[in-house]
Amino acid sequence: MTKKHPCHLKEISRINRAIGQLEGIKRMISDDRYCIDILQQVKAVKSAIKSIEANIFTTHLDSCIKEAFKTKDPKDIEVKINEIKDVFKKNQGD
Repeated sequence: MTKKHPCHLKEISRINRAIGQLEGIKRMISDDRYCIDILQQVKAVKSAIKSIEANIFTTHLDSCIKEAFKTKDPKDIEVKINEIKDVFKKNQGD
C-alpha cells in the first residue's frame, strides 16, 4: 500500500500573501522608507510564515503521526517522532 501525504494546498494563498509582503518590503527598502515601517512588515511576514508552519505541523500530527500510531509499527512511530525532533533541532535559532 502506498502512503498518501496530506494535502497542503490551502497554504498556497497564505504563501502568496507572504510573497507579496516580501515584495512590499523590497519596495520599501528601495524607496528608502523608515526603518520601523520596514521592521513592522518584516515581523508581519515572520508571523505569516509561522502560521503556515503551524498549520502544516498540525496537519502532520493529525494525519501522518496518527496514522503511524494506528499501524502500531514501533519503527514507523520512532521514525516519525525523530523527524519532528530533527526539524525542531534545526530551527532552534528561530
